Amino acid sequence: MDHNSDNDEASGFPENFVWGVATSAYQIEGAWNEDGKGESIWDRFCHTHGNIENGDTGDVACDHYHRWRDDVALMASLGIPAYRFSISWPRILPSGTGKVNQVGLDFYNTLVDGLLEANIEPYITLYHWDLPQVLQDRGGWPARDTAQAFAEYTHVVTRHLGDRVRNWMTLNEPHVSAFVGYLQGRHAPGHKDMDEMLAASHHLLLGHGLGVAALRANVPDANAGIVFNLYPVHTASPSEADKEAAQMVDGAVNRWYLDPVSGRGYPEDAVEKFGKKMGFVLDGDLEKIAAPLDFLGINYYFRIIARSEEIPEKENAPRTLSPSDDMTEMGWEIYPPGLYEILDRIHRDYTFPALVVTENGAALDDHLDASGKVDDPDRIRFVGSHLRAGVRAIGEGIPLRGYFHWTFMDNFEWGHGFSKRFGLVYMDNETLERIPKSSAFWYRDVIAKSQV
Repeated sequence: MDHNSDNDEASGFPENFVWGVATSAYQIEGAWNEDGKGESIWDRFCHTHGNIENGDTGDVACDHYHRWRDDVALMASLGIPAYRFSISWPRILPSGTGKVNQVGLDFYNTLVDGLLEANIEPYITLYHWDLPQVLQDRGGWPARDTAQAFAEYTHVVTRHLGDRVRNWMTLNEPHVSAFVGYLQGRHAPGHKDMDEMLAASHHLLLGHGLGVAALRANVPDANAGIVFNLYPVHTASPSEADKEAAQMVDGAVNRWYLDPVSGRGYPEDAVEKFGKKMGFVLDGDLEKIAAPLDFLGINYYFRIIARSEEIPEKENAPRTLSPSDDMTEMGWEIYPPGLYEILDRIHRDYTFPALVVTENGAALDDHLDASGKVDDPDRIRFVGSHLRAGVRAIGEGIPLRGYFHWTFMDNFEWGHGFSKRFGLVYMDNETLERIPKSSAFWYRDVIAKSQV
């Protein structure tokens, strides 16, 4: 199969468009207790029986901590211009605050130098879910002190890497940290408490605001952003009940984070619907959270179709919209127009100076064939269709500045362990060998052609 014949996805992107791949520390690094690294909430969560599919852990993951040179060389060979990765907070500050683990800092120092030598631009996410366990023991994100600790951590990292790294994101998907970690309990730390979830969401955003201040102080020319998982929300029918359900989902998932960082405070309809006192919001917090940003990172995977749970199904209007049968291995509907819809909505409703797709990708049933290759035409179709949605947005004047594929290589997919493969590069879970899939070569060609 020839995937290189016509990369029409490459046309329509501006010359300075940023192409990249993304990963996160816990999902790829391994070395969970080496060289002075402290325990994270994900170490504890994975070591607790029954939390992760197949009993998998990120103890070794892709062993990127030891194999990073090979990984950077592989990225370079695929012509990847930018790499979004996260820093492990407990690798830098094993106790969450206080004494710095120099060996941990040295790892990221050499990684950044290696990327720059390979002409790959580093994009750093400061927090991708791996809170030091010590801080969780003191209350975690529902505790206000954790936001202050994040500012201290940000100060340490930006002071050491800010001379070479210009592009920074404070948090990855605070909604997932708060909602899935503190209310649904499917992610670390595995709690199920609405009050904790709400306080965590606020202190994550407060930590973001304090982190931006530390970043600006240490890296005056920083390109600063935050990353949200965002979803177009459609109604399952035109009924009032479904419209209300869609409004609530949008308020709890999208606007709950977009509004405060945009200086609007928390959306009143969502606050009312949660029906909880927001006593953890103190004077001055909202101003800190609304620190001006240079870009918004958008992680887009699927849309949400909202159906009322307030009234019985038989009393609601008949469904007029259902998800298509086109699903990824995660059970997520493949809906490429949603990327355009979310970019358009953010551009219309908010004033972020630039937008970057910081994650987009698909978990698929990838296999090594008899010749040792991995052909993944469905991933090529997935990415191509989403890139076309991006081109449409750019054509309409929406300031989309970059696209980072999730993910560079198959890795530890949180509660699913190693059972889901999102990578452009196949990882053999036994040998840890990296094998670029056909999509990796296709993506290489799209990038090369877009830069002509």
